[in-house]
Amino acid sequence: MDPITSSLADLQLNQTPIYLLKTKSSPTDTYHDHFATLPTNQYHPIFIPVLDHMFRDDALRTLRRSAERFAFAGGSPANPAKLRKATHNPAKKYSGIIFTSQRAVDAFALTILKLDPHKLDAYFDQSMPLYAVGPATAQSLRSLHLPCPVLGSETGNGDALAAFILTHRASLPQDVTHLDNQPLPLLFLVGEQRRDIIPKTLQSPSLPSHSRTPVTELVVYETGESATFEESFTAVVQEAQRRKVREQWVVVFSPQGCEAMLMGLGWLDEKGGKFSQLRRDAGARLGGTKTYVATIGPTTREHLLREFEFEPDVVAARPSPEGVAEGVLGFERTSS
Repeated sequence: MDPITSSLADLQLNQTPIYLLKTKSSPTDTYHDHFATLPTNQYHPIFIPVLDHMFRDDALRTLRRSAERFAFAGGSPANPAKLRKATHNPAKKYSGIIFTSQRAVDAFALTILKLDPHKLDAYFDQSMPLYAVGPATAQSLRSLHLPCPVLGSETGNGDALAAFILTHRASLPQDVTHLDNQPLPLLFLVGEQRRDIIPKTLQSPSLPSHSRTPVTELVVYETGESATFEESFTAVVQEAQRRKVREQWVVVFSPQGCEAMLMGLGWLDEKGGKFSQLRRDAGARLGGTKTYVATIGPTTREHLLREFEFEPDVVAARPSPEGVAEGVLGFERTSS
Protein backbone atom coordinates (compact mmCIF):
# COMPACT_ATOMS: atom_id res chain seq x y z
CA MET A 1 0.00 0.00 0.00
CA ASP A 2 1.47 3.38 -0.97
CA PRO A 3 1.90 6.19 1.62
CA ILE A 4 -1.11 8.17 0.33
CA THR A 5 -3.49 5.21 0.49
CA SER A 6 -2.13 4.14 3.88
CA SER A 7 -3.05 7.59 5.26
CA LEU A 8 -6.60 6.27 5.52
CA ALA A 9 -5.38 3.82 8.17
CA ASP A 10 -5.10 6.78 10.56
CA LEU A 11 -8.74 7.70 10.02
CA GLN A 12 -10.57 7.87 13.33
CA LEU A 13 -14.17 6.87 13.92
CA ASN A 14 -16.60 9.50 12.57
CA GLN A 15 -13.80 11.38 10.77
CA THR A 16 -14.27 12.45 7.15
CA PRO A 17 -11.25 12.23 4.82
CA ILE A 18 -10.61 15.44 2.91
CA TYR A 19 -8.32 14.97 -0.10
CA LEU A 20 -6.29 18.10 -0.80
CA LEU A 21 -5.14 17.91 -4.42
CA LYS A 22 -1.83 19.68 -3.88
CA THR A 23 1.70 19.09 -2.68
CA LYS A 24 1.98 19.45 1.07
CA SER A 25 3.89 22.64 1.82
CA SER A 26 6.97 22.71 4.00
CA PRO A 27 8.01 23.37 6.70
CA THR A 28 4.32 23.71 7.61
CA ASP A 29 1.12 23.53 5.61
CA THR A 30 -1.68 25.85 6.67
CA TYR A 31 -4.37 23.61 5.14
CA HIS A 32 -3.20 20.61 7.14
CA ASP A 33 -2.90 22.65 10.33
CA HIS A 34 -6.34 24.21 9.93
CA PHE A 35 -8.31 21.05 9.13
CA ALA A 36 -6.39 18.90 11.62
CA THR A 37 -7.08 21.33 14.47
CA LEU A 38 -10.74 22.20 13.90
CA PRO A 39 -12.55 21.90 17.26
CA THR A 40 -14.86 19.22 15.87
CA ASN A 41 -11.90 17.01 14.79
CA GLN A 42 -14.18 15.75 12.03
CA TYR A 43 -11.77 15.99 9.07
CA HIS A 44 -8.67 13.98 8.25
CA PRO A 45 -6.55 15.85 5.65
CA ILE A 46 -4.74 13.76 3.03
CA PHE A 47 -2.51 15.36 0.38
CA ILE A 48 -2.44 13.98 -3.15
CA PRO A 49 0.03 15.91 -5.36
CA VAL A 50 -1.37 16.83 -8.78
CA LEU A 51 1.73 18.56 -10.09
CA ASP A 52 5.41 17.73 -10.17
CA HIS A 53 7.65 20.70 -9.42
CA MET A 54 11.30 20.95 -10.39
CA PHE A 55 13.44 23.75 -9.02
CA ARG A 56 15.89 25.40 -11.39
CA ASP A 57 19.33 25.12 -9.86
CA ASP A 58 20.71 27.98 -11.94
CA ALA A 59 18.00 30.32 -10.67
CA LEU A 60 18.55 29.27 -7.05
CA ARG A 61 22.27 29.96 -7.45
CA THR A 62 21.45 33.41 -8.84
CA LEU A 63 19.16 34.07 -5.89
CA ARG A 64 21.80 32.97 -3.38
CA ARG A 65 24.54 35.05 -4.99
CA SER A 66 22.27 38.09 -5.03
CA ALA A 67 21.64 37.74 -1.30
CA GLU A 68 25.34 37.25 -0.52
CA ARG A 69 26.11 40.41 -2.50
CA PHE A 70 23.58 42.38 -0.42
CA ALA A 71 21.16 42.90 -3.31
CA PHE A 72 18.26 42.70 -0.80
CA ALA A 73 19.83 44.75 2.02
CA GLY A 74 19.35 48.39 2.87
CA GLY A 75 22.87 49.05 4.02
CA SER A 76 25.79 48.03 6.16
CA PRO A 77 25.03 45.44 8.85
CA ALA A 78 26.72 47.85 11.28
CA ASN A 79 23.74 50.20 10.92
CA PRO A 80 20.55 49.54 12.89
CA ALA A 81 17.92 48.09 10.58
CA LYS A 82 15.67 51.10 11.00
CA LEU A 83 18.41 53.40 9.63
CA ARG A 84 19.22 51.36 6.55
CA LYS A 85 18.03 52.90 3.29
CA ALA A 86 18.73 52.09 -0.32
CA THR A 87 21.08 55.06 -0.48
CA HIS A 88 23.27 53.47 2.21
CA ASN A 89 23.96 50.41 0.07
CA PRO A 90 25.11 50.89 -3.52
CA ALA A 91 24.93 47.10 -3.95
CA LYS A 92 21.17 46.99 -3.38
CA LYS A 93 19.38 45.82 -6.55
CA TYR A 94 15.78 45.27 -5.44
CA SER A 95 13.18 47.04 -3.35
CA GLY A 96 11.00 44.01 -2.60
CA ILE A 97 10.23 40.41 -3.53
CA ILE A 98 6.89 39.13 -4.86
CA PHE A 99 5.49 35.64 -4.18
CA THR A 100 2.31 34.32 -5.77
CA SER A 101 2.79 30.58 -5.22
CA GLN A 102 3.89 28.18 -2.52
CA ARG A 103 6.52 26.74 -4.84
CA ALA A 104 8.17 30.15 -5.13
CA VAL A 105 8.29 30.32 -1.33
CA ASP A 106 9.80 26.82 -1.24
CA ALA A 107 12.51 27.89 -3.69
CA PHE A 108 13.22 30.96 -1.58
CA ALA A 109 13.35 28.81 1.57
CA LEU A 110 15.91 26.49 -0.04
CA THR A 111 18.05 29.53 -0.78
CA ILE A 112 17.76 30.77 2.81
CA LEU A 113 18.95 27.37 4.09
CA LYS A 114 22.16 27.71 2.05
CA LEU A 115 23.02 31.15 3.46
CA ASP A 116 25.09 31.78 6.58
CA PRO A 117 22.41 31.96 9.32
CA HIS A 118 24.47 34.51 11.26
CA LYS A 119 24.31 36.94 8.33
CA LEU A 120 20.59 36.75 7.49
CA ASP A 121 19.84 40.02 9.28
CA ALA A 122 22.48 41.66 7.08
CA TYR A 123 21.31 40.04 3.85
CA PHE A 124 17.64 40.93 4.47
CA ASP A 125 16.32 43.77 6.61
CA GLN A 126 13.16 45.62 7.56
CA SER A 127 13.21 47.78 4.43
CA MET A 128 12.83 44.72 2.15
CA PRO A 129 9.10 43.87 1.92
CA LEU A 130 8.03 40.36 0.94
CA TYR A 131 4.72 40.66 -0.93
CA ALA A 132 2.53 37.54 -0.60
CA VAL A 133 -0.63 36.82 -2.59
CA GLY A 134 -2.61 35.23 0.23
CA PRO A 135 -2.63 34.04 3.84
CA ALA A 136 -1.11 30.60 3.18
CA THR A 137 1.80 32.08 1.22
CA ALA A 138 2.29 34.77 3.86
CA GLN A 139 2.34 32.24 6.69
CA SER A 140 4.99 30.18 4.91
CA LEU A 141 7.15 33.29 4.49
CA ARG A 142 6.74 34.26 8.15
CA SER A 143 7.89 30.78 9.17
CA LEU A 144 11.33 31.66 7.73
CA HIS A 145 11.76 34.21 10.57
CA LEU A 146 13.42 36.89 8.45
CA PRO A 147 13.33 40.52 9.60
CA CYS A 148 11.50 41.50 6.40
CA PRO A 149 7.86 42.58 6.66
CA VAL A 150 5.44 40.14 5.00
CA LEU A 151 2.67 42.12 3.32
CA GLY A 152 -0.41 41.50 1.16
CA SER A 153 -1.79 38.40 2.87
CA GLU A 154 -5.34 39.74 2.62
CA THR A 155 -5.25 40.24 -1.16
CA GLY A 156 -5.98 36.72 -2.43
CA ASN A 157 -5.17 37.17 -6.15
CA GLY A 158 -2.65 38.80 -8.48
CA ASP A 159 -4.85 41.76 -9.42
CA ALA A 160 -5.46 42.70 -5.80
CA LEU A 161 -1.81 42.16 -4.86
CA ALA A 162 -0.62 44.44 -7.68
CA ALA A 163 -2.99 47.19 -6.50
CA PHE A 164 -1.78 46.70 -2.93
CA ILE A 165 1.87 46.98 -3.99
CA LEU A 166 1.22 50.25 -5.81
CA THR A 167 -0.50 51.73 -2.77
CA HIS A 168 2.17 50.50 -0.37
CA ARG A 169 5.07 51.77 -2.46
CA ALA A 170 3.43 55.18 -2.75
CA SER A 171 3.59 55.43 1.05
CA LEU A 172 7.34 54.74 1.22
CA PRO A 173 10.05 57.42 1.12
CA GLN A 174 11.99 57.62 -2.11
CA ASP A 175 15.29 56.72 -0.45
CA VAL A 176 13.83 53.26 0.24
CA THR A 177 12.49 52.59 -3.26
CA HIS A 178 15.09 54.40 -5.39
CA LEU A 179 18.85 54.41 -5.88
CA ASP A 180 20.60 57.23 -7.73
CA ASN A 181 17.15 58.64 -8.56
CA GLN A 182 16.20 55.44 -10.37
CA PRO A 183 13.42 53.14 -9.10
CA LEU A 184 14.71 49.85 -7.76
CA PRO A 185 12.87 46.91 -9.34
CA LEU A 186 10.84 44.31 -7.52
CA LEU A 187 12.03 40.71 -7.88
CA PHE A 188 9.17 38.39 -8.88
CA LEU A 189 9.89 34.69 -8.21
CA VAL A 190 7.79 32.74 -10.71
CA GLY A 191 7.21 29.38 -12.33
CA GLU A 192 7.61 28.59 -16.00
CA GLN A 193 3.86 29.09 -16.46
CA ARG A 194 2.48 32.27 -14.92
CA ARG A 195 0.12 35.14 -15.51
CA ASP A 196 1.57 38.54 -16.36
CA ILE A 197 -1.03 40.67 -14.56
CA ILE A 198 1.35 41.85 -11.82
CA PRO A 199 4.20 43.09 -14.08
CA LYS A 200 1.69 44.68 -16.47
CA THR A 201 -0.14 46.47 -13.67
CA LEU A 202 2.99 47.73 -11.94
CA GLN A 203 4.52 48.97 -15.21
CA SER A 204 1.33 50.17 -16.90
CA PRO A 205 1.79 53.17 -19.23
CA SER A 206 -1.44 54.56 -17.76
CA LEU A 207 0.33 55.14 -14.43
CA PRO A 208 2.20 58.37 -13.72
CA SER A 209 5.87 57.85 -14.50
CA HIS A 210 6.89 58.22 -10.84
CA SER A 211 4.47 55.41 -9.85
CA ARG A 212 5.66 52.83 -12.36
CA THR A 213 7.70 50.06 -10.79
CA PRO A 214 10.06 47.88 -12.83
CA VAL A 215 9.69 44.14 -12.24
CA THR A 216 12.42 41.54 -12.73
CA GLU A 217 11.08 38.01 -13.14
CA LEU A 218 13.21 35.05 -12.07
CA VAL A 219 11.90 31.60 -13.07
CA VAL A 220 12.74 29.41 -10.07
CA TYR A 221 10.66 26.30 -10.83
CA GLU A 222 8.99 24.34 -13.61
CA THR A 223 5.70 22.50 -13.32
CA GLY A 224 4.04 19.54 -15.03
CA GLU A 225 1.08 17.32 -14.23
CA SER A 226 2.14 14.33 -12.15
CA ALA A 227 2.24 11.08 -14.10
CA THR A 228 1.11 9.17 -11.00
CA PHE A 229 -1.73 11.44 -9.84
CA GLU A 230 -4.64 9.57 -11.45
CA GLU A 231 -3.33 6.24 -10.18
CA SER A 232 -2.80 7.58 -6.63
CA PHE A 233 -6.18 9.31 -6.51
CA THR A 234 -8.07 6.28 -7.85
CA ALA A 235 -6.31 4.02 -5.34
CA VAL A 236 -7.23 6.19 -2.36
CA VAL A 237 -10.88 6.40 -3.50
CA GLN A 238 -11.04 2.62 -3.84
CA GLU A 239 -9.41 2.16 -0.43
CA ALA A 240 -12.00 4.50 1.11
CA GLN A 241 -14.77 2.34 -0.36
CA ARG A 242 -13.08 -0.80 0.96
CA ARG A 243 -12.98 0.76 4.43
CA LYS A 244 -16.66 1.70 4.06
CA VAL A 245 -16.02 5.44 4.44
CA ARG A 246 -19.46 7.08 4.42
CA GLU A 247 -18.45 10.55 3.24
CA GLN A 248 -15.37 12.21 1.73
CA TRP A 249 -14.36 15.60 0.31
CA VAL A 250 -12.08 16.51 -2.57
CA VAL A 251 -10.55 20.01 -2.63
CA VAL A 252 -9.35 21.12 -6.08
CA PHE A 253 -6.73 23.88 -6.28
CA SER A 254 -6.14 24.24 -10.03
CA PRO A 255 -7.49 23.13 -13.42
CA GLN A 256 -4.65 20.61 -13.70
CA GLY A 257 -5.79 17.17 -12.64
CA CYS A 258 -9.52 17.90 -12.88
CA GLU A 259 -10.10 15.32 -15.61
CA ALA A 260 -8.08 12.68 -13.76
CA MET A 261 -10.00 13.46 -10.57
CA LEU A 262 -13.39 13.02 -12.26
CA MET A 263 -12.14 9.86 -13.99
CA GLY A 264 -10.92 8.46 -10.68
CA LEU A 265 -14.34 9.06 -9.15
CA GLY A 266 -15.98 7.36 -12.13
CA TRP A 267 -18.13 10.39 -12.87
CA LEU A 268 -17.24 11.01 -16.53
CA ASP A 269 -19.37 9.69 -19.36
CA GLU A 270 -17.15 7.42 -21.44
CA LYS A 271 -18.43 8.66 -24.79
CA GLY A 272 -18.64 12.41 -24.37
CA GLY A 273 -16.12 12.90 -21.58
CA LYS A 274 -18.60 15.05 -19.65
CA PHE A 275 -19.84 14.75 -16.09
CA SER A 276 -22.69 12.29 -15.56
CA GLN A 277 -24.98 12.76 -12.56
CA LEU A 278 -26.27 9.22 -13.12
CA ARG A 279 -22.75 7.82 -12.73
CA ARG A 280 -22.20 9.91 -9.60
CA ASP A 281 -25.43 8.68 -8.00
CA ALA A 282 -24.72 5.08 -8.98
CA GLY A 283 -21.21 5.25 -7.54
CA ALA A 284 -22.48 6.53 -4.20
CA ARG A 285 -25.19 3.88 -4.12
CA LEU A 286 -22.99 0.93 -5.06
CA GLY A 287 -19.79 1.99 -3.30
CA GLY A 288 -21.52 3.37 -0.23
CA THR A 289 -19.35 6.51 -0.15
CA LYS A 290 -20.72 9.99 -0.80
CA THR A 291 -18.15 12.28 -2.39
CA TYR A 292 -18.30 16.08 -2.47
CA VAL A 293 -16.05 18.48 -4.37
CA ALA A 294 -14.87 21.95 -3.32
CA THR A 295 -12.75 24.35 -5.39
CA ILE A 296 -10.32 26.95 -4.11
CA GLY A 297 -12.04 29.67 -6.14
CA PRO A 298 -14.03 30.63 -9.23
CA THR A 299 -11.29 29.95 -11.82
CA THR A 300 -11.25 26.21 -11.11
CA ARG A 301 -15.05 26.13 -10.91
CA GLU A 302 -15.30 27.76 -14.36
CA HIS A 303 -12.85 25.20 -15.77
CA LEU A 304 -14.92 22.30 -14.40
CA LEU A 305 -18.11 23.81 -15.82
CA ARG A 306 -16.66 24.67 -19.22
CA GLU A 307 -14.73 21.47 -19.84
CA PHE A 308 -16.84 18.86 -18.04
CA GLU A 309 -20.22 20.51 -17.29
CA PHE A 310 -19.63 19.77 -13.61
CA GLU A 311 -20.77 22.15 -10.88
CA PRO A 312 -18.72 21.68 -7.69
CA ASP A 313 -20.58 21.45 -4.41
CA VAL A 314 -18.59 24.31 -2.84
CA VAL A 315 -16.62 27.26 -4.20
CA ALA A 316 -14.50 28.86 -1.48
CA ALA A 317 -15.31 32.53 -0.93
CA ARG A 318 -11.65 33.08 -0.04
CA PRO A 319 -8.64 31.13 -1.39
CA SER A 320 -7.45 30.10 2.06
CA PRO A 321 -7.80 27.25 4.56
CA GLU A 322 -10.42 29.27 6.40
CA GLY A 323 -12.34 29.96 3.19
CA VAL A 324 -12.39 26.29 2.18
CA ALA A 325 -13.36 25.14 5.68
CA GLU A 326 -16.16 27.70 5.92
CA GLY A 327 -17.54 26.53 2.58
CA VAL A 328 -17.39 22.86 3.50
CA LEU A 329 -18.89 23.35 6.97
CA GLY A 330 -21.58 25.63 5.56
CA PHE A 331 -22.53 23.04 2.95
CA GLU A 332 -22.78 20.31 5.56
CA ARG A 333 -24.93 22.47 7.83
CA THR A 334 -27.43 23.24 5.08
CA SER A 335 -27.54 19.70 3.68
CA SER A 336 -27.85 17.83 6.97
